[in-house]
Amino acid sequence: MLFASLPFLFGFLPATVLGTFVAYRSLGRQAALIFLSAASLVFYGWHYPPYIVLLMATIGVNFLLARRIHARPDKWLTGIGVALNLGLLAWFKYAGFLAEMVSTILGSHIGVGTILLPLGISFFTFQQIAYLVDIHQRKAEPGKLVEYVFFVTFFPQLIAGPIVHHRELIPQLGQSNFARFLTRDVTMGALLFCIGLGKKVLLADNLRMGADTLFYAQSLGIEPTMAEAWLGMLSYTFQIYFDFSGYADMALGLGLIFGLRLPENFRSPYKSYDIIDFWRRWNITLSIFLRDYIYLPLGGNRKGPVRRYANLWIVMLLGGLWHGAGWQFIVWGALHGFYLTVNHIWRRFSPYRLPPAFSLVLTFTCVVIAWVFFRAEDFPQAFAILSAMVGVGSNTAFELAIFADVAWVAVFALSGACLAWFTPNAVQIVSRFKDWRPAAISHQALYGAVGALGAVAVFKTYASGSYAFIYFQF
Repeated sequence: MLFASLPFLFGFLPATVLGTFVAYRSLGRQAALIFLSAASLVFYGWHYPPYIVLLMATIGVNFLLARRIHARPDKWLTGIGVALNLGLLAWFKYAGFLAEMVSTILGSHIGVGTILLPLGISFFTFQQIAYLVDIHQRKAEPGKLVEYVFFVTFFPQLIAGPIVHHRELIPQLGQSNFARFLTRDVTMGALLFCIGLGKKVLLADNLRMGADTLFYAQSLGIEPTMAEAWLGMLSYTFQIYFDFSGYADMALGLGLIFGLRLPENFRSPYKSYDIIDFWRRWNITLSIFLRDYIYLPLGGNRKGPVRRYANLWIVMLLGGLWHGAGWQFIVWGALHGFYLTVNHIWRRFSPYRLPPAFSLVLTFTCVVIAWVFFRAEDFPQAFAILSAMVGVGSNTAFELAIFADVAWVAVFALSGACLAWFTPNAVQIVSRFKDWRPAAISHQALYGAVGALGAVAVFKTYASGSYAFIYFQF
């Protein structure tokens, strides 16, 4: 179920809020927890109900493994648990890709049939892997089954993150905020949700037309000009930014409505002055997972510079593969591995520091180039777009013939740039309230502005619908 959809906005969300409130007031915290977990399963099964069985099976197996590991820490049992989770992810996400690779090598067709990718499997798999490792390392306790079910299925973070640690979420269930729907929490949560909804519906969905036009035209054999290639890629660059940023804001807002604070997952990454900082701001919880559960166990930076850079490349290649089963995602990860290596070497050996404005533009340009592989269907398409961007083998004249609504594409791309670079993000806006407490009078203008934004976004959703979040495919 999409956050930016009428069934969610006018059906699921109000019914879930009301049901949780009634369950808490009538029967207590445990009842509210059970109701909210059941509602989250309905949310997940809305796309394809049979995968509720798969999700619950992974929850049951991991919960039992965690109890055994906690009773007697065993690295082999922990390893088996991690392998089971990765094996399930590999089957659903990479079986077709691996079969294609083997077929190419052997010269004979090996088919695995059509495998429907369960929504959010990459996120809830990594979340449960982190849980098992944390149990083994005594950083978390198994707790109750109902709490673990809620930990995995809580709908704001189930499909596209953030990746939440058991020790971050479960202790909040015993605090006074949970399921109390306090005015402060509901107000701040609604503000975050409306800002995120506006980003998704009014910006990301409209920027989509510029990106799709470029790649569709190229797939038909139309060679884009340099201007067309850059406008299309800037559209995609800001589309994925506001798409993911919008989801992150909505997830934080929904969690806060229920009295829970989820970890921040997006912090204005296009304001980064180098690629190291970019990865501290983009998909923050995934970056932390890759650091804590892959980079550091490999040795991190403790075994010399060569191993450090090798570990960086391994992590980024795996991070690219996590995003999708395709060589273009691996190249995207490799590019970021290269960027990070250069960035670390520059920091270590160069006595010079680039001017901030130049660093910002350079970092952004590197990110845009990498997004070409992330968005492209295959290598020929990626190289065709890149060639057009640098004016190799393309018409370098300032022509924008492939865009039917070029003015609107340019307006949305420019608007995205201005908002990404020159305005505070949603969390910064909301954090201006001390301890999330709004002043009674001074912030009425903000309430009105955000409320109007939410109303316009809802009307846009009613009028023309909305697209699935880009990260749903991962």
